[in-house]
Amino acid sequence: MSHKYKMLPLAAVMLVMSLVFSAQAAPVVPDFVPLVQSAGKAVVNISTEKKVMQRGGMPSEMFRGLPPEFERFFEQFEGRGRSAKPRTQRSLGTGFLISSDGYIVTNNHVVAGADTVLVNLQGSTGKEHSLKAQVIGTDEETDIALLKVKADAPLPFLNFGNSDKMEVGEWVLAIGNPFGLGHTVTAGILSAKGRNIQSGPFDNFLQTDASINPGNSGGPLINMEGKVIGINTAIIASGQGIGFAIPSSMAERIVSQLKQDKKVSRGWIGVTIQDVDENTAKALGLPEATGALIGSVMPDEPAAKGGMKDGDVVLEVNGQKIDDSSALLRAIATETPGSKVKMVVWRDGERKTITVQLGERNLKASSGKSGTVERDAPSIGLSVRPLTKEEARAANVKPGTGLLIVDVEPGKLAAEAELREGDIILSANLKPIKSVEEFSKILREDAKKRGVIMLQLQRQGQTFFRSLALSDTSDSDKK
Repeated sequence: MSHKYKMLPLAAVMLVMSLVFSAQAAPVVPDFVPLVQSAGKAVVNISTEKKVMQRGGMPSEMFRGLPPEFERFFEQFEGRGRSAKPRTQRSLGTGFLISSDGYIVTNNHVVAGADTVLVNLQGSTGKEHSLKAQVIGTDEETDIALLKVKADAPLPFLNFGNSDKMEVGEWVLAIGNPFGLGHTVTAGILSAKGRNIQSGPFDNFLQTDASINPGNSGGPLINMEGKVIGINTAIIASGQGIGFAIPSSMAERIVSQLKQDKKVSRGWIGVTIQDVDENTAKALGLPEATGALIGSVMPDEPAAKGGMKDGDVVLEVNGQKIDDSSALLRAIATETPGSKVKMVVWRDGERKTITVQLGERNLKASSGKSGTVERDAPSIGLSVRPLTKEEARAANVKPGTGLLIVDVEPGKLAAEAELREGDIILSANLKPIKSVEEFSKILREDAKKRGVIMLQLQRQGQTFFRSLALSDTSDSDKK
């Protein structure tokens, strides 16, 4: 009897089986080429220019290449005491088109204070051409800006995806302009969700290990469907493979408001809040340490009118579970001022439902059109005035304290220390400030003895210190 097939040697069979199993076990890396070719056309490079006053002396270039916080620190000592001269400050960033008629999303810090914003588009031939962009609206609290360019033909654009549905471990792609290297593509995975890096009141970042560097700011983080699930925004300078992006679930709402109203309106209830720890949960009889504890309810504000009390723990807002104080802040801020929200609170050992009609959050104080504007001792270049009752309430500052900065004079010490309009001065040399007169007195007397003044400032709910050297100001002001 003849055999049609011959038996393979055992060694050959084992080799074939090992190859099959190893092929099955090998990780499958996706092909990013089609995604880059389609999505990359909608990514733009952004360059900005603004005129700033700089004193003569040591060239600022000697400090370039340092981390931004060190660069800003050393720049404040450049040429102190010499006459101020205008110079052009340039910066680079990234953005992406979200419509065929030229709307572009980027970071607010990419375009903040710019006199000119240029957008470099990548044409069908691969050659770039520049268009001047108009800033439609910005939102400092989430670091989002919306731009618009006029084009002769429809432009390629990207759609937002749903960042809430993304799972940690999924592939993502970043396209940007790091260090001026246009249309650089990096790939990685979604490393984590819901990161709070203390950059603002609404921190809820996506974390990725796709390489992100200075210049990537404002660029898209794209999923494998070619949709934007994040806006690349921040990095940890001392870390590698740790980048952060604003989730699309937040960004899409902000962009929609900026497109419609050129500003963002947020809900407000008028309370102070904090997280619930294990001991607090036990003391209140809560089954678990969750929710946002109401520290105080401000009189005559929406929460008070809705019946909320000190010591309440907010567990839900409109059916959305509240895990901590940050979650409550985000949940309320995403609602429209004037709308009513149902809140489940824990009070006296049981759950209660209350309804609150929201006010409007307004942490950025007004421009100084109301109230008396007074200039401080002219040496540091500030115009300030007392806070109104409404502004103190919005900033959670004790009434009768704090000064609002309504103007910063270019070339003066305040500008060099990066003080901004809308900042609130809380104290000077650790002394609380209640009036313009008190502030001027500290500048004249206390600071003169030390040669420096340390200001405690509040900016969009964040408190920090700035120190200004005063030794040479009297000479420079005479020039």
